[in-house]
Amino acid sequence: MTMRIGGLASGMDIDQMVSDLMKAERMGVDKLKQKKTTLEWQRDNYRDMNKLLKELDDMLSPINKNSLSLQSTFNQKSVSSSNDAAVSAKAISASANFSSSIGVTSLAESGSWKSNTGHAYVQGERELVFKVTDPGTTAEREVKVSIGAADTLEQVLSKLNSSSLGVSAMKATVNGEGFESVILSNNKAGAGGAIKASDDTTKAFLESLGMSVDASNTMVKDKEGKNALVTINGYEMEQTSNTFNVNGVEYTIKQETTKPVSISSSTDTDGILDSIVKFVDKYNEIIGKINGEITEDRYRSYQPLTDEERDSLSDKQVEQWEDKAKSGLLKNDSILASGLNKMRTDFYSPVNGTGNIAGFGQLADIGIKTTSNYMEKGKLVIDETRLREKIAENPNAVYELFNAKGATPETTGLAGRLRSTIKDTITKVETKAGNSLMTTQKFSIGKNLDNLDNQIDRFEDRLIQIEDRYWRQFTAMETAIQRANEQSAQLMNFNGGY
Repeated sequence: MTMRIGGLASGMDIDQMVSDLMKAERMGVDKLKQKKTTLEWQRDNYRDMNKLLKELDDMLSPINKNSLSLQSTFNQKSVSSSNDAAVSAKAISASANFSSSIGVTSLAESGSWKSNTGHAYVQGERELVFKVTDPGTTAEREVKVSIGAADTLEQVLSKLNSSSLGVSAMKATVNGEGFESVILSNNKAGAGGAIKASDDTTKAFLESLGMSVDASNTMVKDKEGKNALVTINGYEMEQTSNTFNVNGVEYTIKQETTKPVSISSSTDTDGILDSIVKFVDKYNEIIGKINGEITEDRYRSYQPLTDEERDSLSDKQVEQWEDKAKSGLLKNDSILASGLNKMRTDFYSPVNGTGNIAGFGQLADIGIKTTSNYMEKGKLVIDETRLREKIAENPNAVYELFNAKGATPETTGLAGRLRSTIKDTITKVETKAGNSLMTTQKFSIGKNLDNLDNQIDRFEDRLIQIEDRYWRQFTAMETAIQRANEQSAQLMNFNGGY
């Protein structure tokens, strides 16, 4: 870096004079940088709007629990039991309400293995390999467990517990026995199930725990597992677990019964209503935020601050200034305004078609209407009493209102229409403002930013040249003054100082 010293001959503050001259010259590049900052703010605002639209779309996505796109959301059931201490139940995939009776003759029990003569576990590094057959199945699966050289018995049992072996391992002294046993219990109840050593190393390990191993290297059970025996609607059947599914109903049996337990379901109106209310609240929140952006006042006299302007203001003043400068960057944006208008049309237009059920053809039919307050710009209000009645009347018809599969927008359900509009709007916004994974050349604002960067670079290069020119000019002036001073001094000396 070149150090410049000026003004020694002229007595002028050359550095300040060049700095003042460069301020005027820099106005052009400052304007370019302000324009760049404004575009960056606008880009970020667009992306924030896309995040909001994505949140709304996520609420309609089938991967979202209680999404309005899921049949199960509208199949929610309240299930009651006449003896919950003995049998409880919940609807998993039952679409219609149901009633049943269930008697429990016996519960399913887990099998277990116990060392019969105590254990003689010897520490040592080894790789154990088991062949496991789970209760109620015939397929064999391989499980490997690594044992460290210094692992204690307690650590080994902990590794067995945390492995996929499917057992709970412990050591304990059983009443009437004078030694400490190792006990492995199946985590799954039901008859069957086996654990087999795949090699001699694993067999020797099991024997060191005191387990009996037969000729096929299979551990001999101390206690066999048992299936549950139940009677449902008069028909006796076995179940391999105490929790099982029959016709979309999950039963959990807890104790034996002396008389049948009655199970019945009814539509969970509150649960379905809650899912719809949460979606409507999110819809209102998001269109409110987007409407706020496209109607926000624009203060064109407030441009992004230059570095010098920022340094002259307090943090609070900078914040207040930038609030004004950032305001209204998406005012009257055609992409967002068009997207909102289309979403309103999607919601308010009837769903027509052969699958439509009378009295469930549009949102107003089920108690959801547009607010009468014009300033709220299309927000929805819910008549919960009406909505609750329509859900109780025909929850499947409410589902069809949102999810009818039509070949045209007019015959497509509200959720399908809305997701299509959201996707189209997000795509258009990304074409203009991109996303975090896109390069700048993939969207229009990015291209403009690249162009501005090039202009700024060229302008900065030119400023360096201009500043160098000013310094050369002032240096020449200083040199001339210095020579004039030297000549004057020589003349004075020549005239004897007079």
